Amino acid sequence: MNHKNLSTRILIQAAMMSAITIVLAQFHLFQLPQGGEISLGTMVPLILLARTHGSKITLLAGFLCGLIGLLLNPFIYHPVQVLLDYPLPYMVMAIVALFRSHLYLGVTAAFTLKFLCHFLSGVIFFAAYAPEGMSPILYSATYNATTLVPDFAICCLILRLLPLKRLTAELVLSK
Repeated sequence: MNHKNLSTRILIQAAMMSAITIVLAQFHLFQLPQGGEISLGTMVPLILLARTHGSKITLLAGFLCGLIGLLLNPFIYHPVQVLLDYPLPYMVMAIVALFRSHLYLGVTAAFTLKFLCHFLSGVIFFAAYAPEGMSPILYSATYNATTLVPDFAICCLILRLLPLKRLTAELVLSK
């Protein structure tokens, strides 16, 4: 990250978007017993950050959101599981920056990567929770899709309802 491109305003915006992300993560519409929840558009602020300021600042903000999420609601089984379930799912929202002119394609790519993080964690570390006779792969895919598909739909709906051109113009102008 080049310090010449990293203004105080961008850092403040990244901190604000991270804070909004963490606050939104506290409101669950539905929560599964072993973790995973449907939220009120938790990833929208990081998506907006990626769209306006690019992937590097979003990677940093996502990493911080993951660490704060770990502090607020820790479930530590293994160090790799921590990475797959906490910072990486937030950090993958940075991929939206690669799809600036195709927002929903970028959001789809980001949620696909988020799903893969949780899916791998489920297959590798939580296979014991699969019902007897059920493949851990099928169990992890089904379990994680139960929350991530609705979460994706809610994020897309919120993005559709937001005045994106005005929001992104305001964020970019304040560089």
